[in-house]
Amino acid sequence: MAAPLRILISNDDGVFAEGIRTLAQEAAARGHQVAVVCPDQERSATGHGLTLHSPIRAERADGLFGAGIQAWACSGTPSDCVKLALGKLLAEPPDLVLSGINHGPNLGSDVMYSGTVAAAMEGTLEGLPAMAISSACFDWRQFDGAAQRALDLAERALAGGWPEGLLLNLNVPAVAADQIGPVRWCRPGLRRYIDQFDERLDPRGRTYYWLAGEVVNDLEAAGAGPREWPTDVAQVQAGGMALTPLNPELFWRGELPPLNALI
Repeated sequence: MAAPLRILISNDDGVFAEGIRTLAQEAAARGHQVAVVCPDQERSATGHGLTLHSPIRAERADGLFGAGIQAWACSGTPSDCVKLALGKLLAEPPDLVLSGINHGPNLGSDVMYSGTVAAAMEGTLEGLPAMAISSACFDWRQFDGAAQRALDLAERALAGGWPEGLLLNLNVPAVAADQIGPVRWCRPGLRRYIDQFDERLDPRGRTYYWLAGEVVNDLEAAGAGPREWPTDVAQVQAGGMALTPLNPELFWRGELPPLNALI
């Protein structure tokens, strides 16, 4: 068993989500010191947003998670939660930041919008090892297998020397624990959406729009990453776990010949 760690856990599905409760309880059962700071309601797809123009409130929520787990429900975004935990709520900095288990996948370009990934990235920005964990189905509620696999991977990564600035994004297929396939390093795939806005009329005849749409997965198309790695989309669809290395670096690494005349 790994040496006890101080683990901070957050999410974007909110304090009542089954995924975060399962992850926190699994970590505590392994003897780790667990603190949960997460939104007081669902704040999915909020990206890396911060609350700047209204106060942030945090209420204790230990009773939702069980003995030995400290928990706070925060009125802010997932990024707010991790910032507040590191800056005010925790007596000591954690050894590890975990975000999830998300109720739904965070694959490919969806990480740009994901509050789950943003919460983990906040830990990365503070120089801490961090992992985002997602279950690849919005309706799946059996999180035990994903929690066990995620903590196994995190413990091994810490023991092996977690590189600074590395965020691990883990997507686990929505199958029973004994049917989860092996983990592989993956490139971020592409996920596009069609018919994203549904136009409707309210009872007073005024137009409003509901963000919806159908996802279109491309199993092979990807941006950066070694060509021999599968895409995260393809790996999860094949029944395996997709582990994608990310970092906060947004600098363009390609060539710029068409734009050389700009300067």
